[in-house]
This record gives sequence, C-alpha cells and structure tokens, in this order.
Amino acid sequence: MAVKLRDTLIYARGMRADYAAAYLGMGKTKFLELVDKGAMPRPVVIDGIKVWDRLDLDATFDAAKEATEESQSGRNSFDTILKVVK
Repeated sequence: MAVKLRDTLIYARGMRADYAAAYLGMGKTKFLELVDKGAMPRPVVIDGIKVWDRLDLDATFDAAKEATEESQSGRNSFDTILKVVK
C-alpha cells in the first residue's frame, strides 16, 4: 500500500511500517529489509501491533547523515554506521 503524504500530515510518535518508511522517504519493502538487516530500529510491539518510534527513526537518520558527511568511502551510510555486512 503506497502512502500518499500531504503537507498537513503530522506524524504520531509510533508509526506502522508503511508510515515509518514514508517518513524516511523509502518504500515499505526496503524499510523492512533494513529492519531485518539491523540498519533500522526494531519495532515496539503494543498489544500485538508493531510500531516504530519516530524518535528512534530520527536518531538513525541523524547518525546516517553524520556518517555520510564524515565518510569519503562512498559506502552506504547505514552500512557505515551499523557495520552491516552484505
């Protein structure tokens, strides 16, 4: 399911996978792949519902941004930060 974003959309603290992915500007499939690899935070499970903490997503994005700015290696910033081996 593609999520259509509007300028007026306010994100909740906890987001389901489709909104968490859209929040980071990627598709749900890629987002869940990165979660499985450990490059994205794990969800919080509330009464059987998986939700991602927006603050955890922000922290991961900020760390990737810093690594991108510091790194000249050309590697994917998530790989650099979390040392994910492909």
